[in-house]
Amino acid sequence: MRPLKSKILFPVILICVALGVLFFLVKPKPVQSGEPVPSKIKVVTVATKKYNRLIHEKSPYLLQHADNPIYWFPWGEEAFQAALAENKPIFLSIGYSTCHWCHVLEKESFENQEVADLLNENFISIKVDREEMPDVDQIYMSVVRAMTGSGGWPMTVVMTPDRQPFFGGTYFPRDQLIKILSALHTAWAKQPEKIKAVGAKVQAFMESQNDISTGTVKLDEEILKKHYQQLTLRFDSEYGGFGAAPKFPPTMQLKVLLRVARRTGDDKALAMVESTLTHMARGGIYDHLGGGFHRYSTDRIWLAPHFEKMLYNQAGLSSIYLEAFQSTQNKMFESVARGILDYVLREMTAPDGGFYSAEDADSEGEEGVFYVWPLDELKKVLTPKEYAKFSKIYGVTAAGNFESGKKGTNILQLKKDVSWKIKSDPAVKTIHEKLFAVREKREHPFKDDKIITAWNGLMLGSLAKAYQVLREPEYLRAAQDSARFIESHLYRNDKLLRRFRQGEAKHSGGLDDYAYLIQGLITLYETDFDEHWIQWAQRLQKKQDELFWDSEAGGYFLSEKNANFLPVRNKEFADNARPNSNAVAVLNLLRLYNLTFAKEYHQKAKKVLSVIGDRMDRFPTGFAQMLIALDFYLDRSKEIAVVGPKDSAEKNAIIKMLHTRFVPNKVLAYSPPKGNSRLGILQDKYSQKGQTVVYVCENNICKYPTGDPKKVQELVEERKIYSLN
Repeated sequence: MRPLKSKILFPVILICVALGVLFFLVKPKPVQSGEPVPSKIKVVTVATKKYNRLIHEKSPYLLQHADNPIYWFPWGEEAFQAALAENKPIFLSIGYSTCHWCHVLEKESFENQEVADLLNENFISIKVDREEMPDVDQIYMSVVRAMTGSGGWPMTVVMTPDRQPFFGGTYFPRDQLIKILSALHTAWAKQPEKIKAVGAKVQAFMESQNDISTGTVKLDEEILKKHYQQLTLRFDSEYGGFGAAPKFPPTMQLKVLLRVARRTGDDKALAMVESTLTHMARGGIYDHLGGGFHRYSTDRIWLAPHFEKMLYNQAGLSSIYLEAFQSTQNKMFESVARGILDYVLREMTAPDGGFYSAEDADSEGEEGVFYVWPLDELKKVLTPKEYAKFSKIYGVTAAGNFESGKKGTNILQLKKDVSWKIKSDPAVKTIHEKLFAVREKREHPFKDDKIITAWNGLMLGSLAKAYQVLREPEYLRAAQDSARFIESHLYRNDKLLRRFRQGEAKHSGGLDDYAYLIQGLITLYETDFDEHWIQWAQRLQKKQDELFWDSEAGGYFLSEKNANFLPVRNKEFADNARPNSNAVAVLNLLRLYNLTFAKEYHQKAKKVLSVIGDRMDRFPTGFAQMLIALDFYLDRSKEIAVVGPKDSAEKNAIIKMLHTRFVPNKVLAYSPPKGNSRLGILQDKYSQKGQTVVYVCENNICKYPTGDPKKVQELVEERKIYSLN
């Protein structure tokens, strides 16, 4: 996990000092690396049976801890009743199944009887899978970051039975954790008033997080310019990316730069994108044999990754490589996008259509060993000629470059003087196939096979986009299968559920489940033009507005009212490893408005942009996904309606052109002649004499319809230009 720096200055840290020796002992150390229920707990005075309740769960992360000697509870009413009835503080531990340091913490501490005895006697212990309950994770992570200045996973929070935190941190070595638990128990027994005071202050902090903008900043391209200027200052001109190690793939920042380059003609913006994507693909963060990206690079040069593979990373990175290919026609970017998507279809796809969540970094008890290559194994598998060729391509050396392994173990990276095209050489392909076959026989990393609605929404949208750009039918089928899976298994009573595993759908969907899925469905409609998808997207948007919209201040809450026993209900507008769901919602609203002309969509989008405008203006690089929505809002976004015979070669050629060109600020709809579409964009749009006709409109005002592909392209590529000077 990675330390997360807090931008919030709040007196929680000073308040915590009031606990004296307790917080001296427990100073945190950052590490590298269904249905809503009432929030009030009715205490039932029944003796709590002492056992590890995680044996009843389906979450792979919770099941990894089901054999611990700790009396773990899952997050829920039973745990809070027990805490109130027994007057014990809650020890909350949050992580996820493919988290390396979560595994370390379990082996060191949660399998240790001394730690278990301290927890079982003095605390009510709760385990949360952050991927199943992101709203719980988000609230307590904000507290940990405010208390310590950083955060990450595994996350440790100690709180009152009313769920008010008074201590937080990340990973602690066992000896330190034992001191912490002992000191906390003593403080709970002897300093209850101080603990209550800290809890009250933290509660006030959590409630303050919804205080957002005054709406005084003008929404114009100046915010985009500031983002560009700040990224330019942080750009690593030698290795791409921004800032120092560790380096995370800056997917959303690169998408903003592509849009800046498109609307300004700035070569430097495009060059930053090309450099970053090239260095990432050539480095060890990319799996050169199996495709797909690892989560992040531990170094500046993209060589040594943290080896876990997350579905949301594959969705975001395949999308940016596709956009970069559209913008530059660089075949390397196409190749990388295909490598990512083929990996997902091969390794991360359930038989009936959903996508799995992640693959672990560890196997055989060590991180990365599945992916790296000892020198002696390479020499054993390859002929001398093949070994010599492979070594020159991927920089294999006797010294090796994998610090955690034995001498001579290598992470594969494409050498500087080697062209990406070498991968197409038949001899190199044969070497790859040989090594991949050998690697397949190794012990594979653990695969988290739960299916998350939100992440599937991201992935199906990227696959639909891939069909548009690459015309590969398999990608479209996978996107459609994922949408059908969610509709069949994770959509009940007009509401989304969060997670599916082993026949069980569980946890109410949160904002990101709705926003990400709506985004994917809009893109899927623009790909196969099945209006079922866009109609479902509209129903989901209506439900999202009903469940999450803040009618007083604007913006969307992350969870519905009274859900998941949360101590507060909060919002979030900044990006993290995934695009911010409020920002995705804004772009969805703008796209839906352009497809339907329903004014309430546009009004809500404008409201969110207004209330977050001040923050965007001050910290634009923290709001890249919102800037993508802002770019759409400010541009001359296009409403494109194509009307023509279903099997017409002319119609197919025009749609292919519209799909493959980089025109991000558009919506696209299609109807056969005399179609009965309900979409506003297709109303009163006709073709004559079996010809294909294209209507290119802005703000529901259309240019003269045309069937000339060149004229269509010219009209579609008109945009609002601005200067970076």
